[in-house]
Amino acid sequence: MTRRILAVLAVVIAFGAVLTGCSGTGVVSVRPQIVVTTNILGDVVSRLAGEQADVTTLMKPNADPHSFEISAAQAARLAEADLLVSNGLGLEEGLQQHLDRAAESRARMFVAGDRIEVLPYTAGDARGTPDPHFWTDPARMRDVVDALEPALAEIDGVDAAEIRANADAYRAELSALDAEMVAAFAAIRVEKRALVTNHHVFGYLADRFGFRVVGAVIPGGTTLAAPSAADLRDLVAAIEDAGVRTVFAESSQPDRLVRVLAEEADLRVEVVELYTESLTAPGAGADSYLTMMRANTARIAQGLGA
Repeated sequence: MTRRILAVLAVVIAFGAVLTGCSGTGVVSVRPQIVVTTNILGDVVSRLAGEQADVTTLMKPNADPHSFEISAAQAARLAEADLLVSNGLGLEEGLQQHLDRAAESRARMFVAGDRIEVLPYTAGDARGTPDPHFWTDPARMRDVVDALEPALAEIDGVDAAEIRANADAYRAELSALDAEMVAAFAAIRVEKRALVTNHHVFGYLADRFGFRVVGAVIPGGTTLAAPSAADLRDLVAAIEDAGVRTVFAESSQPDRLVRVLAEEADLRVEVVELYTESLTAPGAGADSYLTMMRANTARIAQGLGA
């Protein structure tokens, strides 16, 4: 009898070992696995997937999408995911080698930048190259949702009807956001719709809502570059010509360069922080895409509308 009990216990223990994993419950999830590079897209994917899949976002809150890196264990998971979602257009510079390897291994990939009408940079060192910051335009984010819905619905084990319902609800929220932004920016006089920030990140917002991108402290599409003395002189001249009194610093980047520019050039400008390339931790002001965009809209409208 004792031997029989021991044998049963051995089977139970062995079966438990198969089920245990790295999740908080100690049980491996049987739901589809989706890996997303940036936290902005991670938020959108999570809204659409709901409880249908486990969504892993690689980029931590307040990180820089141009330079954040991942561990070897995270890199190994890319090719194993049921769907790998990335921004594309050269945004994830620190991850590009891992994304290339995942593509070579024929991982199922969704590149958001391939599903929108892409704008080129119009100024700086990156002039003429694709601008990856399309999320500053909620209409283009709706295009991403339209393309992402069928990609999620095709994953084995998900309920396509639930994905569709989630996508419809989120599209309605994006439309409401777009209308709010139109109304808020309409209060800014046309001659005051001039944007200056750390680097060129507002091209899509400017195109959608009728702003002018006067310039950026870093004259390119990446935060990994550095401005020269000539770049700063040119920017100072552009700011003075446009009569800009508010410049915007990004939450994922220190605003030191913007403040130095204002102080050394003796420019009387206000520095306002925006959440442009990363979400924050929960409760820290921009923990979802919709919250981030509403916060930015209010700050731009207040900063330029005074």
